[in-house]
Amino acid sequence: MCFPHAGGSASAHFPLSEALSSAADVEVLVVQYPGRQDRRRVPHVGIRAMADQIVDELAAFTDRPMAVFGHSMGATVGYEVARRLQRYPGSPPELLIASGQRAPETQSRRPVHELHSDDEFIEELVQLGGTDTRLLTDRDLLPLFLPPLREDYAALRAYRHRPGPRLQCPVVALIGDRDPRVSVEEAGEWAGTTDTSFQLRCFRGGHFYLEDRRAEFLDTMAELLTRCPQSQLDEPLALVDRFPSRSSQPVS
Repeated sequence: MCFPHAGGSASAHFPLSEALSSAADVEVLVVQYPGRQDRRRVPHVGIRAMADQIVDELAAFTDRPMAVFGHSMGATVGYEVARRLQRYPGSPPELLIASGQRAPETQSRRPVHELHSDDEFIEELVQLGGTDTRLLTDRDLLPLFLPPLREDYAALRAYRHRPGPRLQCPVVALIGDRDPRVSVEEAGEWAGTTDTSFQLRCFRGGHFYLEDRRAEFLDTMAELLTRCPQSQLDEPLALVDRFPSRSSQPVS
């Protein structure tokens, strides 16, 4: 189950879906957030309300092993969904993969959505990377692109972690070593969200390392998801696997 970054749409995970189609018994589902593409007219909601809605939609899939992956804002949404699935009738999540985000208790509350001008907001996005610069300079598309993105950042700004039971599944945190918003140490704090095993894997790259290092990222995802149902993810706490080499498993 994949959760895109702030401003991202379901189509952002087409490459991941295509790659994992060669992995045994892996089906990729991707959330389409409100306010974009085919859900452009659907009102935006907060992260917790969104997680509630998503879990209701996932009722038909809780009879099979499920892993949760989210990048940036998607990691936060995915975490809240995993918490709910843990107490939902059916199978709890087998794995949470949190990418490019601080742990829920320590997330930045920098008011990015409150930047006064579109130019200031666009500059923030340029620094993060991952957004097509042609989109950021197209004045005809900006009125469609910026409002839902601002709403996503506003939802992150409003989010507050609520104490509760820790996850009973392994957690893997993925991070770029030059991410301007999340340090390797901050990514390591995801260890506190689980009562089981934790891994931290670091890639060369920035906030969107998963685009810069796509081959390594896709191989890592295939490896984690293939091992997950066999419960082979028991590793020392906060293991840092810096710049993982490509696995031998074929990925198309």
